[in-house]
Amino acid sequence: MAHKGMTFGIFLAPFHRIGENPTLALNRDMELIEWMDYLGYDEVWIGEHHSAGWELIASPEVFIAAAAERTRHIMLGSGVTSLPYHHPLMVAQRFVQLDHMTRGRAMLGVGPGALVSDAYMMGLEPVNQRPRMDESLDAIMALLRSDEPVTMKTDWFELRQARLHLAPYTEPHFPIAVASVMTPSGVMAAGRHGLGVLSLGAGLPGGPEALANQWKIAEETAAKHGQTMDRKNWKLVVNVHVADDDEEALRQVKKAERHETVTYFEETLGRPPGRSDDPLTDGVRMGTTLVGSVDTVVRGIHRLHELSGGGFGGVLFRAHEWANREQTLRSYELFARYVMPQFQGSTVTTKGSNDWTRANRKTIFAPNVEAIQRAYTERGREAPADFRQRTAGARDAD
Repeated sequence: MAHKGMTFGIFLAPFHRIGENPTLALNRDMELIEWMDYLGYDEVWIGEHHSAGWELIASPEVFIAAAAERTRHIMLGSGVTSLPYHHPLMVAQRFVQLDHMTRGRAMLGVGPGALVSDAYMMGLEPVNQRPRMDESLDAIMALLRSDEPVTMKTDWFELRQARLHLAPYTEPHFPIAVASVMTPSGVMAAGRHGLGVLSLGAGLPGGPEALANQWKIAEETAAKHGQTMDRKNWKLVVNVHVADDDEEALRQVKKAERHETVTYFEETLGRPPGRSDDPLTDGVRMGTTLVGSVDTVVRGIHRLHELSGGGFGGVLFRAHEWANREQTLRSYELFARYVMPQFQGSTVTTKGSNDWTRANRKTIFAPNVEAIQRAYTERGREAPADFRQRTAGARDAD
């Protein structure tokens, strides 16, 4: 896990097309997390969904517990726990337990619930989901921050002298972040408690341009409630795929991206069809989709940084399977090897050392060449021809 600079990870809904083996799909998600842990990514946020067939994980907590046993460093969070579906005491208790079981690698992401079909099956009205999320979050933060028992009653849950029987492993508690799409409600909920933000709207049309204003709302809300916001805890969720060049990257993802958009987001979830004939290419041009070469993706992150009005803490890939397995795993490797270092400062010293050595090569290496030459001379022998040829450049270097 990186300890300085920008952080990187994924928002793992996950998305798996209908018709394939769901057991293997879940195993592939776990394989991806293990690969990311090896590559040095910082975090994974794992979704909660209960319908529609694509987003298969019903319990982020179960998945986190399994992933924790198969990884060493990567942070593991819910992306997100749908608070209206659960009693807040149960949410708090489960994540305190995960905080202990992972020795501080657990994170709690919260939201109102993304799929209306989930809420429908539980008899929840969509209009009530956001207010209930706010009430639940208030209760969870009171349980985590208060030394006194918490008593609270709403029209859907009650706390009677409630307290946690385990204190969090992490001081003062594990990281908590609120999902935000396009409306200000998510950043306002984060601001009330001084929490992190997961900006899912950054990957939507118009999302990058709205970033600065959303953070401003979060800071204003925090100030009203005696809290402060930290940009290091602000993560942007965008679509990413890296290949050797722009054309190859687009070629690898174009077909499956279109399948996902049409069959899931439009035909299943009922979102209106896009007006563009080529939304993927348009998204790349607008900066909402980072698909291309290393240089293209780096420029895209710099642009998001500028639009944010002061910076953010990290970038999360919206984990997808737009490319095949080999291309997807290689994309994560290319990003880790060549993109991450440019935002984490990890190659500054190696480049500096190389620059210094290049600039001083005559001063540094010439005495060594002369010493070896002298060693041969003192023994009455001439240095081999191949040695004289190799060292001529060092003696004559500027």
